[in-house]
Amino acid sequence: MLKNDLILRAARGEKTERTPVWLMRQAGRILPEYRAVRNSLSGFKELVETPELAAEVTIQPVDLLGVDAAIIFSDILVIPEAMGLAYEMVEKKGPHFPDTVKEASDIDGLKVADPADLGYVYEAIKITKKELDGRVPLIGFAGAPWTIFSYMIEGGGSKTFSQARRLLYSEPAMADRLLDMITESTIGYLKQQVQAGADMLQVFDSWAGVLPAKHYSRFSLKYISKICDAITEVPITVFAKGAWWALEEMNALNCRTVGLDWNMDPKEARKILPNKTLQGNLDPCALYGSNELIKEETKKMLAAYGDQPHIANLGHGVYPDTDPEKVKYFIHSVKELSAH
Repeated sequence: MLKNDLILRAARGEKTERTPVWLMRQAGRILPEYRAVRNSLSGFKELVETPELAAEVTIQPVDLLGVDAAIIFSDILVIPEAMGLAYEMVEKKGPHFPDTVKEASDIDGLKVADPADLGYVYEAIKITKKELDGRVPLIGFAGAPWTIFSYMIEGGGSKTFSQARRLLYSEPAMADRLLDMITESTIGYLKQQVQAGADMLQVFDSWAGVLPAKHYSRFSLKYISKICDAITEVPITVFAKGAWWALEEMNALNCRTVGLDWNMDPKEARKILPNKTLQGNLDPCALYGSNELIKEETKKMLAAYGDQPHIANLGHGVYPDTDPEKVKYFIHSVKELSAH
């Protein structure tokens, strides 16, 4: 039994005593305790692939920050790796794929990921669940197919993702073939996360905002929709960064919660998505401000959501140089201002 199920009730659209709060990237670089674990290893990937340590850093923010949910420490790029495209994490630069998908024949060498290849993630979930002992729910996650596709084509982050976007025009059938494989891989992976103990799931579409609306609908939402249709066991949240024009279409998704980035207006989103729980959307940079400012911005955000079910969060992941005391103050402010 969960001692604190606020976030699950909010996700289901039920009334809650106060607004639940957690942060994207809460398990990570803002915490000295995380850095201590990370610095004892060869790097990020070793941490992701060592279940006991992944569990430890997943639980740290619950103990240190007082959030209402843990999110399993992992990476969205474990999926392309399980499909046969290995990645490395370059310090201060981010992910890098030594090999990329350039033409249709490159897809022949890939496979739909076998959920069994990602056993270390499920093991980390099981250990985390046991150690959390029902204190808060555990969130599992995956990247949206379009975002994963972007990395597999570009080989890393990009300002424009022009190579990935170019394929949507020049080789749409090839794009669909790869997106289908990613989608199938992701469904199997998320279902296994639920079996291992994840209480809810989030799909991160980090590069949603680089696509024109017609392509977003055709090459991203179509595949996110398949994932939402396939996952019926637990509530699912879709967070599409930068895709404000897609909110209306998201009404049709079989997801309980829609995440908003800091450029989206909760009041507007509420009109467009009357039956969804909304999540977000404080600007992560607000946490560089004074405590008074943080409280004021939090108050405005909560007021914009009104009394409909919502989950407080930032509009993106917390930035690595944010003072953990400011993060704690944000969490405290949400709890204090929303209690009724």
